[in-house]
Amino acid sequence: MQRIMKKSKIHMATLTGLELYYEGSITIDADLLDMADMLPGEQVQVVNFNNGQRFVTYTIAGERGSGVVELNGPASRLASVGDRIIVISYGHYDDAEARAMEPIVVQVDENNRPIRR
Repeated sequence: MQRIMKKSKIHMATLTGLELYYEGSITIDADLLDMADMLPGEQVQVVNFNNGQRFVTYTIAGERGSGVVELNGPASRLASVGDRIIVISYGHYDDAEARAMEPIVVQVDENNRPIRR
């Protein structure tokens, strides 16, 4: 049996931009992608704290150290600049892997800088 489990998430990111006329995705600072073990092109779920929207898209690597978190394409209609979001990646694991795994959680401040714990 395979289980779909939370692999990692970027928690409480602040949307820095919206680009409607784009092919669609979420652009995230490449440093944050690395910390969260997310690859460019990886499917993610986005959860918007401000309006309750949940949707699936894929990641694009943004400029390192920029703090960019930008919705592109039609998804940009589901949020506003300044909204706080969670970006979640999932993986398929067999039962033993699922029970042993520890998901990565990258908490960020209002400028999308990692909060060290």
